[in-house]
Amino acid sequence: MKKFLEEFKAFALKGNVMDMAIGVIIGAAFGNIVSALTDNFINPLIAVITGGAEKDENGVMQLVGGKFTINGVDFNYGAFLSAVLNFLIIALILFCLLKAVNKAMSIGKKKEEEKPAEPTKEEVLLTEIRDLLKEKN
Repeated sequence: MKKFLEEFKAFALKGNVMDMAIGVIIGAAFGNIVSALTDNFINPLIAVITGGAEKDENGVMQLVGGKFTINGVDFNYGAFLSAVLNFLIIALILFCLLKAVNKAMSIGKKKEEEKPAEPTKEEVLLTEIRDLLKEKN
């Protein structure tokens, strides 16, 4: 049991696991931001454009509709469209972030590749032997 706990501790404290946990937490927070954007700005804008909004007693535009009923069962297509829109926004932003990270990683690799590789000991020794043989001839 002790060995199992040691292995689990080594696994849980690896950089990749910690990075993944941080990514999940940031992703959840980012999801809330995108949901707020969609619910409070984009959906009302779509409702105004498509005519699915009415003003309440305070003059604030309210989304009307967004669902239909069949045999007494409500189908809330507005919530589904909102979820799809949230997904597309998050996917687009994550794609852009991934491209930026990959670009940054490739810049670092290019600098490493530009440096000429140092010859190994064997290559140095073989070069010296070649030069000595040339001198003899």
